[in-house]
Amino acid sequence: MPAIDAQRDEAPAPRDTLPFVTASGARSYALTTLGCARNEVDSEELAGRLAASGWHLVDEDAAEVVLVNTCGFVEAAKRESVDALLQAADSGRRVVAVGCLAERYGVMLADALPEADAVLGFDDYADIGARLEDVLAGRRRPAHVPQDRRRLLPVAPARRPQAATDVALPGHAWLPSRRRLSEGPVANLKLASGCDRRCAFCAIPSFRGAFVSRPPGDVLDEARWLAGHGARELILVSENSTSYGKDIGDLTALETLLPRLAVVDGVDRVRVSYLQPAELRPGLIEAVAGTAGVAPYFDLSFQHASDSVLRRMRRFGGRDDFLGLLARIQSLAPAAGVRSNFIVGFPGETEDDVAELAAFLGAARLDAVGVFGYSDEDGTEAARLDGHLDQAEIDARVEYISAVADEVMAQRAEERVGEELRVLIEDEGDPSTGRGLHQGPEDGDVSVAGRHPAGSVVSAIAVDSVGVDLVAISRER
Repeated sequence: MPAIDAQRDEAPAPRDTLPFVTASGARSYALTTLGCARNEVDSEELAGRLAASGWHLVDEDAAEVVLVNTCGFVEAAKRESVDALLQAADSGRRVVAVGCLAERYGVMLADALPEADAVLGFDDYADIGARLEDVLAGRRRPAHVPQDRRRLLPVAPARRPQAATDVALPGHAWLPSRRRLSEGPVANLKLASGCDRRCAFCAIPSFRGAFVSRPPGDVLDEARWLAGHGARELILVSENSTSYGKDIGDLTALETLLPRLAVVDGVDRVRVSYLQPAELRPGLIEAVAGTAGVAPYFDLSFQHASDSVLRRMRRFGGRDDFLGLLARIQSLAPAAGVRSNFIVGFPGETEDDVAELAAFLGAARLDAVGVFGYSDEDGTEAARLDGHLDQAEIDARVEYISAVADEVMAQRAEERVGEELRVLIEDEGDPSTGRGLHQGPEDGDVSVAGRHPAGSVVSAIAVDSVGVDLVAISRER
């Protein structure tokens, strides 16, 4: 865990013990969510459970308790989470840490951050209302004791149904009391929890646990509920969507589920995220590329293109494999959107490896690229590897590959000028902005001339590009 080096007093400042009770008399809390879309879904579960327990969600300046759903993925995210906890403590409210940083470090976080009134793990989510009552009453609970969650849940299909009820899986259960924290036309829908892969750089399986698919019926029920509450686009999130169904004995489960989700009344499109290239079966490619109502969009976790770096990462595939996969996708859906993430500066990475990655990016024509510098993660194999690079060298490589990626993305956007787009409007200003089928939430947007209602889907023609973004004219004008 990073050293807590944010600005702070020598000791936690005393806080007002008087409750900030709402006019209705309900207990009040604020909720801050950091990190990825899986955390956003988890926060919605927490909000639903708290609403069912009589708690009222308010702004931080009116809350009795501030609940911070932390991220524990990489060093920068950990620091951001710690800073958010300290900032909440400075407000004079009670502060409770939940989420991945709290689950991963537990007692260590509590010892390093006495400003937090409680550090709770995933097993506390089911009783979150009672936990916050304890905080307000001054009943100090022992901090969460971390454990390797991969050992908590058998993945054998014969044991899976009963075992899944014995271990807390955040955001996994379908709760009719779930609350939408965003009123926009896009909603995240959790497909599964955990991961069974053993990538050398990643600690997520140790604190998120083994891979567990949500029952298809639960996913469909929640999709209908989300559509009834204004969602036009459903984004399926998990640590690895290509694994969906393997723990319930059906590797084609996602291929079967997608057409059923796509016809849910009120849903215009379904988008799948977090696809593992090594597990991307032909049938699933065809389902994503060719099912009406499913966005032809491939969020592929390549991580690198050099064979030698990928093997040290405990990853499969390589440049030729990945280009072949992209060619297969383009043959089925020429306008498909593709995004990926890459780690540079991994231990043992050479200048030739960086050049190979740059060449791959030039050939791959990706719509969206995320570039991250390698950093050690506690308990991972990569942290123990030889060949670690100086931070200055990692930073230089990030800058270089990011520049290559920016140029590639801009070229790909320019290639889309003249394409017909179906734009889901998210901001109804003039011009309105939204996203095409090829764009995920962080992949740029489309500006459509005129004013269009949020949640509407506009048929448009791309007439220009600005970086990764497109400018379009509605065909309906």
